[in-house]
Amino acid sequence: MDNVGRRAARVAFELLLHLPGLIIIGDSSNKRITQLSKVRIVKKYPNRRLYDTEQSKYITLADLKTLIADGIDIEVQDANSGADITRAILLQIINEQESCEEPIFTTEILTRMIRFYGGQSQALFTDYLDRTLEMFLEQQQRYQNRFAEFMGQTPMDTLSEMATRNMEIWSDMQKRMLENANLFTPEKKQSGKKNS
Repeated sequence: MDNVGRRAARVAFELLLHLPGLIIIGDSSNKRITQLSKVRIVKKYPNRRLYDTEQSKYITLADLKTLIADGIDIEVQDANSGADITRAILLQIINEQESCEEPIFTTEILTRMIRFYGGQSQALFTDYLDRTLEMFLEQQQRYQNRFAEFMGQTPMDTLSEMATRNMEIWSDMQKRMLENANLFTPEKKQSGKKNS
């Protein structure tokens, strides 16, 4: 690879590392933390304080966010009842992030999400979000692996290949979503072709 190609690859990699909130799975520092990580228990006391049982100290919500961003799985338990309140605490972290920094969720996205609650499509939407995030993480890992093999290709070749693969995955996900909602079935598509 010539100097221009190496420089372009280095710039692309540095851009990836500096995207806000983007964690590259498998990064040497992250990989070490993830391999040593088990579910860390945090207790929440009635005075609203959080206690990290592994470090034996009180932590803030910001500390908890940092643990999660570092790849550590957490479980937050009510100190009195032992009930798992992780979801409520995660929502609290998201709420603070959405209020303070550049939000991920626009008003329009939040409005649409609220409309899914209680509807027939709620489970379908939950599954769709889960698969989308899973796909994003897989793509991120693939990109990192491909970057390591980058010596024979230009950045544009790699990005083009990833874009093509993403379109295939999205098309497949949309088809499954429509099939699950009974809006599209293979029989309808085939019968439409016979009439043409």
